[in-house]
Amino acid sequence: MKRAALFDLDGTLTDPKLGITRSIQHALRKRGRPVPHADQLESLIGPPLEQSFREHFGMSPGDARQAVGDYREYFAEKGLFENAVYPGIAELLAALRGRQLRLAVATSKPTVFAERILTHFGLADRFEGVIGSHLDGGRVDKGELIRDALAALRVGAADAVHVGDRRHDVLGARANGVTAIAVGWGYGTREELLAAEPHELVESVAALSRLLLL
Repeated sequence: MKRAALFDLDGTLTDPKLGITRSIQHALRKRGRPVPHADQLESLIGPPLEQSFREHFGMSPGDARQAVGDYREYFAEKGLFENAVYPGIAELLAALRGRQLRLAVATSKPTVFAERILTHFGLADRFEGVIGSHLDGGRVDKGELIRDALAALRVGAADAVHVGDRRHDVLGARANGVTAIAVGWGYGTREELLAAEPHELVESVAALSRLLLL
């Protein structure tokens, strides 16, 4: 059994669709852009926001940065809590701590927001560290986040796994020599995840629990 488990947040520990999509819609509305239905915005859940605004809506770097600011207007007040913990996650985290695994969150969401979400849902005490991006747009790359999470826990790559729902989670783990576990209940398609070549792909929290507690 590994010594440490790093977890993505959005689409892995919690389902943030309502809050994130409403925040994106708010930003697009303020930028004077067409506002897609929430279901059309699911692919933006997980990757860095500024990148998503550039790639999906053709925004310039400057407009994308302003759109992130507009997004946060809604997210910081309402969207943060329009969210839900996936069934079984709280129990899994408690079981992992009971087996002395060291846990941390590695997320491209700003650290301050990730910490508020975990506190709101009573999960903050499960984790020794929350490693997120900076509000100024720094440290959004998943490889960098996982590297810093390993350093925070003071564990080597061979002793850790990373659990996430998108291709950048898998690629970031692999870039650090960390075992990459992809989960099928989040927002990455099966095709996206398999193309990134995770070490394991699990479809349920129960399956993840069996894998991590072996």
